[in-house]
Amino acid sequence: MTQQSTDAAFTVSSWDEENVTEADRGPRLAHAAIVNNYSGGIEAEGTTCQYLLTYTTGKYGSFCGMELLTGSVDGHAGTFVVHQKGTFDEEGVIRCTFEVVPGSGTGDLAGLSGTGGFEVREGENEVKVTFSYELRG
Repeated sequence: MTQQSTDAAFTVSSWDEENVTEADRGPRLAHAAIVNNYSGGIEAEGTTCQYLLTYTTGKYGSFCGMELLTGSVDGHAGTFVVHQKGTFDEEGVIRCTFEVVPGSGTGDLAGLSGTGGFEVREGENEVKVTFSYELRG
């Protein structure tokens, strides 16, 4: 097994967010269903991504979620899931790290493990992603 790295980018094709709780004077929870399209080292169209967000004050908070990607990583075709966690702040900066859910790889991506992340400013259309991974098998 050799550690490999690849760069990709994604665009958000849909974002549907609903409040789970209302905030009177404290934090608020929200749920977001998102669809992303990846290109570059990760190719995946129409991903399924589900986030739970915590707004602690105004536009500041954190999130966690899962994203199902069907496509390819550096030409290896299959499906895998990433577990994401991150923060967003008053200046509109979103930071996220993710890791491949163990055992979620299928097809040529069976045995996939890895981590990655991104940082983006709210309103930017394309999100640059870094991904370091290993393929077993």
